[in-house]
Amino acid sequence: MHSILLLSALALAQTPTDNTPVQPRNPDEILAAQHAAYDAIANVPRETPTTRVARAVQPSVVFIETEGSRMVRRGPFGSTTIPVQGAGTGVVVHEDGYVITNYHVVRGARRIQVSFAGEPVRHLAELLSYREAEDLALLRITNKGSLDPAHSANTSEEQPLGLTSAGIVRRAPKVIDIPPRPYPAVRMGTSSDLMVGEVVVAVGNPHGQQHTVSNGIVSGLHRDIQAQNLLFRDLIQTDASINLGNSGGPLLNIRGELIGINTVMNVSAENIGFAIPVDRVRDVLEDELFPSAHRAWIGIDLGEGQTVTSVVAGSPAAQAGLCAGDRILSIADRPAASPVDWTHASLQLTPGAPSILMVQRGPQEVRMTLIPWSKSSGILWKHLGLRVREVASGRTPYIVVTAVREGGPAADIGAQIGDLIPAVRPMEAGSRPASLVRNRRDLAAIVESMTTGTMLEIDIYRDDDRNQEYGYEELYKGALLKH
Repeated sequence: MHSILLLSALALAQTPTDNTPVQPRNPDEILAAQHAAYDAIANVPRETPTTRVARAVQPSVVFIETEGSRMVRRGPFGSTTIPVQGAGTGVVVHEDGYVITNYHVVRGARRIQVSFAGEPVRHLAELLSYREAEDLALLRITNKGSLDPAHSANTSEEQPLGLTSAGIVRRAPKVIDIPPRPYPAVRMGTSSDLMVGEVVVAVGNPHGQQHTVSNGIVSGLHRDIQAQNLLFRDLIQTDASINLGNSGGPLLNIRGELIGINTVMNVSAENIGFAIPVDRVRDVLEDELFPSAHRAWIGIDLGEGQTVTSVVAGSPAAQAGLCAGDRILSIADRPAASPVDWTHASLQLTPGAPSILMVQRGPQEVRMTLIPWSKSSGILWKHLGLRVREVASGRTPYIVVTAVREGGPAADIGAQIGDLIPAVRPMEAGSRPASLVRNRRDLAAIVESMTTGTMLEIDIYRDDDRNQEYGYEELYKGALLKH
């Protein structure tokens, strides 16, 4: 206690009592020190790995805007439709303009537009295919679009769309033709070797702030998350900022390679976001989204080395002269000698439009002209052995058989050209009741959903008395086996 009191007394004794002001540092010294500090960092590179990634990937990232509608109640007596808008992000995965994004970004949209950073054009895009359980969708950029209003000098050419629910006239920019061009695609990486703590970069359009870049780290791996009525498994967790509008955008490693698609965030916490691993994205693209996106059907199966293993009898390929053993070289003037090249080249085929097919047959290259069918026509021909077209009997639409493949399921039950098909019913466990069939797409969708080897009960009207009228006595029933 004595020593403590002594120290306190000494401290009091040393305290100035004359209020002498403390002398500041020499201002010249302060300025000189500051200048020296700035000189020392003047040549420090401002470019960082994040800036390099942002510059590399920016041409591949698109801002997605959607327009749709939804029903809302207007008091106790009814409801009305109101317009809704949405936004998100996507990334180009092939130079032909194929874009991957989250399905929830474009679900229910009647109009989809995409735009690139620094460009005055908004491209119209079409939804080609989706996998709702994985929350992934494949878009294609079209050759139609509009000028961004901020860049359009002549807004008088805008076209009225009508009145909104608030009574205000809405206008849409004039649609213009956009010259086709290759689109820069993101470089694909792998998610199989990700490390917790690894630096990552997220690019997106949070809250409409276009082409925003943020960085962070991989905070965790193999996360299972319940969101949007879906269970997401094996996600990447990151603390890079992922907000509303980032959905569908790329998560990249420090080499600028795609390692995930940003999909969900934890709204109750900060800096917790999740991305779908790129390896799963790649599998869904190759196994589901790209195959489902085909509009045309030619009727072949391919094996190793792009060798034709089978040709469906009577199909476009058979009509063109393609044979088992032929090796595909190109189609529609595009190389198709690898599975990836074939996938993207065949996506360009249009039903009914002739395309040149080049194949290797023994030592010779053979050129042939191929006229693809629609995908729905191909499904019916391959699995049921028939082709149909839409007709109307009175006010009721039906489909009528226009061709029957010899030896096919339809031929086996005696189906004939001219038969009308009003309804079908899959005969498998848990199947739904009979469905009315109004067009070939309806029938194709039912057939495609069935398991190979199951039966399809089918109703057929046949004009036996040739009076162009169909009575109950002219109704036949049969069952087709899906091949």
